[in-house]
Amino acid sequence: MKKIAFVIPTKDRRPELRQLLESFAIQSRRPDQILIVDSGWPGCRGIDREFAGLPVKILPFSPPSAAGQRNAGIDAVAPDADLVGFLDDDVVLDGRALAMMMEFWESAADEIGGASFNLVNGPPQPSMAWLKYLPLSQRLGFYRKKSGMILPSGFQTIVQYLSQDECVQWFPTSASVWRRSLLSEFRFDEWFEGYSYLEDLDFCYRIGKDHKLMIVAKAEYRHFPSLSGRLSSYFFGVREVKNRLYFVRKHPEFSVAKCYLALFLRILISLVSTIQEKKISYIPRIGGNVVALFQSVFGRPS
Repeated sequence: MKKIAFVIPTKDRRPELRQLLESFAIQSRRPDQILIVDSGWPGCRGIDREFAGLPVKILPFSPPSAAGQRNAGIDAVAPDADLVGFLDDDVVLDGRALAMMMEFWESAADEIGGASFNLVNGPPQPSMAWLKYLPLSQRLGFYRKKSGMILPSGFQTIVQYLSQDECVQWFPTSASVWRRSLLSEFRFDEWFEGYSYLEDLDFCYRIGKDHKLMIVAKAEYRHFPSLSGRLSSYFFGVREVKNRLYFVRKHPEFSVAKCYLALFLRILISLVSTIQEKKISYIPRIGGNVVALFQSVFGRPS
């Protein structure tokens, strides 16, 4: 029977982390190791004693970095682990999720490199999201209807809830499991600093070039996004553009020109959604997008 270790990066989200560990405690199949890589202060110290029945170990890490914390967790995985899972601290696993995931891996073909749990409560789409599905958007490679694709523009399609297992090109690493043997070669790119954003797309893309990625339909989980530790809307808007362009330029098979056009389309969707939904909270994010685009075009540091 395969053994699995989970790596959980966290910072100042003790209530959310407790909910995740509570969902581990009711699993019909328990993990073999849980590594909490903590960048907070006082952080989650002592939470391992609240869950004495779970194999929890807390690793301090500084400075905060989702990518760096995951890499540090990989280095601390027990040598007998066959699989390494990554979980965000604000997700919750359904009661049989881990059993279903391990059942999948016990018979998985060697070509499969990673698998994702199946997100039950995905976020709603903006009112103007239909613009992404226009024939012109499809022809230009800005978007596709199929879930979990990476397009010539360097944009990805969202990962929908699935009723059966499906092969995809990417998925969020917020609830995922990987062959441990691959992680000696593939690490998260620590250029994606701090809160990160798109580090999971880059990670999946590099592994997915030579290995299949799957979503396991029966292994369900839920995401309850925490408000703690997130960037302001403006700075997230800057990060959206900056990180997208970094990803596209890092992999020359993508089109920088199509990326710029897709970014403009994304801003248009946000702008129209702001007007239609009367949500002024979108405005700082749009402002961050515009500033980062201006800086990238005129060569100013973002």
